[in-house]
Amino acid sequence: MTVLSLVCLAVAALAPALALRPSMPVWPAASLSIAGLAGSALAATATTPVQGVPLAATLILTATAAITGGGPAVLVAFRIARRQPDAGPEPTPPPGPLRGGRVIGVLERGAVTASILAGWPEGIAVIMAVKGLARYPELREPNASEQFIIGTSTSVLWAVAVCGVGQALIT
Repeated sequence: MTVLSLVCLAVAALAPALALRPSMPVWPAASLSIAGLAGSALAATATTPVQGVPLAATLILTATAAITGGGPAVLVAFRIARRQPDAGPEPTPPPGPLRGGRVIGVLERGAVTASILAGWPEGIAVIMAVKGLARYPELREPNASEQFIIGTSTSVLWAVAVCGVGQALIT
């Protein structure tokens, strides 16, 4: 079951590569990542704690899945938020006011993953505080606070969920 869990975690880590092409919709990548993570979580419930090479593979795949899978998850969350009745009549709103969000999201998920796997979950509060302070001047622009909350929450929740699956394999 350990091998099955690691294969599913690898699927969750590699699925976001489907969304790299601009012509490709983001839904398949996000769905495949979620399915891979769910499969890995189910298989992890029936495994013994990993050691040696499987432990190293678990740590690498957990970090990779947490960092890469959050991008499509955030884009799906933005699309869902735009479909809400209060989102306005525009079918394709202009790009958000917060620049550099994808790069910051990758760094954020990496930091969240590192803090959880290092056994310091309090680090998430530090990461969120630093990000909030850094973005504070931009949060007064229209739609910026909503974009910040939706993007950050989705990104952090994805990283925490992936780390939970990784922890289930480790312990």
